[in-house]
Amino acid sequence: MDSLETRELRYFMAVAEELHFGRAAARLGMAQPPLSRAVQRLERRLGVTLLERDRRGVALTGAGTVLLDEARAALDAVTAAARRTRRAGGSGSGERLVLAVKAAASHELLTELLDAYAAEPGAAGIEVLPSGICEQGEMLRDGRADVALMHTPFNSLAGFDSEELLTEGQIAILPAGHPLAARGTLSLDEVGDIPDLPLARWARHGVFPPGPGPEIHDMTQLAQLIALGRTAAVIPESARAWLWAQHAAVPLTDAPAVVTHIVWPAHSRSRALAELIRTATRL
Repeated sequence: MDSLETRELRYFMAVAEELHFGRAAARLGMAQPPLSRAVQRLERRLGVTLLERDRRGVALTGAGTVLLDEARAALDAVTAAARRTRRAGGSGSGERLVLAVKAAASHELLTELLDAYAAEPGAAGIEVLPSGICEQGEMLRDGRADVALMHTPFNSLAGFDSEELLTEGQIAILPAGHPLAARGTLSLDEVGDIPDLPLARWARHGVFPPGPGPEIHDMTQLAQLIALGRTAAVIPESARAWLWAQHAAVPLTDAPAVVTHIVWPAHSRSRALAELIRTATRL
């Protein structure tokens, strides 16, 4: 029998991520023995060993690694289906779309897109949902968003449909009074080697990269720390829209170009979404 229940997948995923039956049981709010029996039944039904168990603990087998990846995708799809269904039936005012955007990115493009789409006959309501630096893909997969503005090379577009909208350079944001703020251009090496201004660090998939710079959680925090002379940042040119008077923007000569894409799940059949994409590609 090849069918799997979402409950089984959640049980297995908890053990696979915790690599400990006791912690997984606590996470699921259940006792350990029934959790162990459920995973054993799943292994018997599939005819494979998913977890190696010994005195040192629990480890994933090759088959277990495959099922963990597939389980995450399957549970995201189930969650997405529930969220999008509720959204479709939760308002009497017609279809509504949720657009995920990275905070402070592509501000002018986003404004133009929302204005142009709102002018279309029968346009759906658009909820703009700010997100972290690499969260848009996850928000599309689990149904929190229907469409997103994503940026390569920072975001992966794998598994989605997309259209390119804008290509731009990058700039360094420095405190306005810093000596390098008067330069006409800078290189990435120069920006990364300022002793008194370590580059800000953003989390990607929940993990902060190593380095001496401060860990940044939102754009307001970043703006304040730059104004106080505690950090610098490298961001796309379009992010000039949120700069303060205490900031200076210096173009970078060797930073890779940033491409903004409008991105959506490949299986989407929403007419409102199709019209939004057509509007975006016309801009």
